[in-house]
Amino acid sequence: MQGLSPRQQQILTLARQMGSVTVDDLALRFDVTPQTIRKDLNELCDGRLLARTHGGAMLSSGVENVAYEARRKMAALEKVVIGRHAASLIPNNCSLFMNIGTTTEEVARALVHHEGLLVITNNIHVATILMPSPKIDVILAGGMLRKTDGGIVGEAAVDFITQFKVDHAVIGASAIDDDGAMLDFDYREVRVAKAIMKNARNVMLVADAMKFTRTAPVRIGHLSDIDVFVTDRNPPEPVIALCRESGVRLEIADGLPGNDNAMDAAE
Repeated sequence: MQGLSPRQQQILTLARQMGSVTVDDLALRFDVTPQTIRKDLNELCDGRLLARTHGGAMLSSGVENVAYEARRKMAALEKVVIGRHAASLIPNNCSLFMNIGTTTEEVARALVHHEGLLVITNNIHVATILMPSPKIDVILAGGMLRKTDGGIVGEAAVDFITQFKVDHAVIGASAIDDDGAMLDFDYREVRVAKAIMKNARNVMLVADAMKFTRTAPVRIGHLSDIDVFVTDRNPPEPVIALCRESGVRLEIADGLPGNDNAMDAAE
């Protein structure tokens, strides 16, 4: 971190711990003006150490994901709203896959009162969330446990998933490009996600708007491969157009200031 001021080094450390930082919080923490913080963030972004977001900045790494606890805190309210909306689209008495991700975990929290579900997952957090629900059966995939976030990845998990054909799949992504590419960081995780998509009759992507500002190196698939996309705000115009052209149902979750109503991109 040569060339950074002590305050900029601290800002970068905070971003690594929390995933993102805001101008207002940093100005209060360091007792400086918002203009001073914006200058710091601009310099950190110019150096590709952070990437600007609305009202702040986030880690800009395109090759390594943010730590799990930091990801849980990023867009936390948005993920709750997405989770509730996505769960409302899943009927009782069905089978579904749920993969790794903090947003899919919020979907799980919103599903706890559903009945007659069979949930197959490679996410131990999803399994833990749903385990107490008396009318939900959970099957946990076998394979290598990724200690950083409780995901089960690898060939054994892929082979396990291919034994099933389910009604719905709920998947997340770390980044979404304007060309419709859905991206993630770990090729082992991506292989499981691809198997999940292949073996579900309906695929739902859940991802907050911050995913449009991020990048990642491994391709999960394309937006045209999914049936429903649940997010918290209107995506960039190229993504909306792609959803419309591909017949993907675009759902904007209610509950956040400034949101439009849900829209059907297949119209």
